[in-house]
Amino acid sequence: MQLKWLEWAKQIQAISQVGLAYSKDIYDLERFEQLRALSIEILNEYTEVETEKLKSLFASEIGYATPKVDIRGVVFKDGKLLMVKEKEDGAWSLPGGWADIGLSPKEVAVKEIKEESGYDVEPIRLLGIVDKKFHDHPPSPFHVYKIFILCGIIGGEAMEGMETLAVKFFEEDQLPHLSTERNTKKQIHKLFELYRDSKSEIMFD
Repeated sequence: MQLKWLEWAKQIQAISQVGLAYSKDIYDLERFEQLRALSIEILNEYTEVETEKLKSLFASEIGYATPKVDIRGVVFKDGKLLMVKEKEDGAWSLPGGWADIGLSPKEVAVKEIKEESGYDVEPIRLLGIVDKKFHDHPPSPFHVYKIFILCGIIGGEAMEGMETLAVKFFEEDQLPHLSTERNTKKQIHKLFELYRDSKSEIMFD
């Protein structure tokens, strides 16, 4: 479950963002800026994200505050799961990333898998939509929904990308060190279960 301080910091940030977007009163705008600064201070105190990066992230968020969407491509071959080694933390994850404006979830999954692993794929079915706060991820500044999409290989070959160091397929009982910012062991085991039994209930929070 999400830590209370993290939940409060995100709520404060969301209130400040909406206030800055819609308020016209200069005194209210000043107060909303103070709220945003307070949320940054809280997150800086309890997470490993640097203050300047937090300021940059929050300053780029305008308009009504909504959750971010992280899309992960799920690819199996001979019963093994495709994973990529992230340059950012040296750990392994399902290929994927933030949803792109103008692209559907399926299109994002196809693009991310190609860019990070070298494989051409086609989407098959949805495996899950989860709220990151209900899972064992490290604290994050944003409220995030994660979408898992099963895809099948139709071409290409293993090739690391701009953000990845290696590409490999793994057995369920031989998982590497996971990038828990992106995926958890429990999620990976559930994906294997869904792969083996298409009638299993998808991950859904």
